[in-house]
Amino acid sequence: MCGSIPIQPGQKFRCQCPRGGNGARLCRTLCPWPKNQLHKTWPIATQHAKASGMSSAAAQGQIVVGLDIGTTKVCAVVAEIADDGLAILGVGMVPCRGLRKGIVANIDWTVRSIKDAIESAQTMAGVEIRTVYAGIGGSHVRSSTSDGVAAIAGGEVTRDDVERVLEGARAIPVDADRQILHVLPSEYTVDVQDGIRDPIGMAGVRLGVKVNLVTAATSCVQNVVRCAERCGLAVADVVLQPLASSEAVLSDDEKEIGVAVIDIGGGTTDLLLYVEGGIAHTSVIPVGGNNITSDIAAGLRTPVAEADRLKRLSGCALGRLVAEDEEIEVPGVGGHAPRRTARRVLADIIEPRVEEILAVVRKRIEDTGMLEQLSAGAVLTGGSVLLQGTREFAEEILGMPVRVATPIGIRGITQLVGGPEFATGVGLVRYGAQTIVEAAARSVPERALGGSARGRVPSAVEIQSPKKKGWILDWVKAAF
Repeated sequence: MCGSIPIQPGQKFRCQCPRGGNGARLCRTLCPWPKNQLHKTWPIATQHAKASGMSSAAAQGQIVVGLDIGTTKVCAVVAEIADDGLAILGVGMVPCRGLRKGIVANIDWTVRSIKDAIESAQTMAGVEIRTVYAGIGGSHVRSSTSDGVAAIAGGEVTRDDVERVLEGARAIPVDADRQILHVLPSEYTVDVQDGIRDPIGMAGVRLGVKVNLVTAATSCVQNVVRCAERCGLAVADVVLQPLASSEAVLSDDEKEIGVAVIDIGGGTTDLLLYVEGGIAHTSVIPVGGNNITSDIAAGLRTPVAEADRLKRLSGCALGRLVAEDEEIEVPGVGGHAPRRTARRVLADIIEPRVEEILAVVRKRIEDTGMLEQLSAGAVLTGGSVLLQGTREFAEEILGMPVRVATPIGIRGITQLVGGPEFATGVGLVRYGAQTIVEAAARSVPERALGGSARGRVPSAVEIQSPKKKGWILDWVKAAF
């Protein structure tokens, strides 16, 4: 939202200032900047501001766009930050053939899919998209743990202290062809007290942190950014896809008592574990829904496109749920006539592959030693979990409660993003919105806060304060 001084809600004036980001919209607060007075948009920051919705008045009305570039589809989700959460304005989803197992394999095909998805979302939302939060996945993503220690300056923990200790935690050797995507703190310690989630304001002399470092191949990240830039888009941030999915589908209670997020996509299966409110483990398994499609194409001797259609329309992950007398029509290959076969045959092809994926997931969880700490069970996301019987099969193999995810905390045209296949797209939007809200809260000038801004870190993009004397009077005259 342009400006930093909220007036009465409901008063709508068209902002006269040049807006960055995704195009000017009607402001819900009066913009305090004079006409033609240059100022910059709210910067990009970190986390926080999660549970209570988008509360910063300065961020309300901002447009956020999530771009989920997956192996089988590209999905663009457009939302507006509101005082009671996110309002979904538009969605664009198109097939994608430019990625293999989550990694860009053909830039031209990927660019074409991104353009189509963005154009569709722009048309529905009625805004011009210039900046996106892009998701990334693939088997090149790795996770490791680290810790950091820093002295507390002044005897009270400030945001500067937190940033210094996080910088210390990320100061580990990384291969030249890799880069750190995320530094995810699991807990802080102040002197001898551990298990602290937010140490700011606490008294002490020594601050420590345990973090989960997510790294990715630099070339893979650059290819995602390059594809977006060739579509005329600026990438505000690149976000791990399972992390984005968790932002869209998990409640704070689930994160607190322990939960596993299992995102079964087309090319990969992503695993993310939350324990005691923090991210404890991330992992990528290079098997997904495309492997199921390939099995069907080979087993039923049908084209891959028809195998995918059969999987979506008639597939079942648990053979015993299919009646013996159910039949399906299988198209032939190379001019052969279609033939009818029992639906149970299709289920018998799908079931072993789904069992393999879920067994590998359980093995990964067991290897972390956290299986017994996941009291909330598992949450399934991704388009492949729409197969009938997947939830029941997962409960059997994982030995825990399982639910199929739906995005939460959104409004607007929610019926278009209500399925698990949209979890990453909605999560990218939520991640971006939280980033903007946090940045707005930290960037409000001290005079607007009505108090000291001690402990706040100046943002990378600061608002340029008007230097013209008597600018408020000039603005009032211009507005009225």
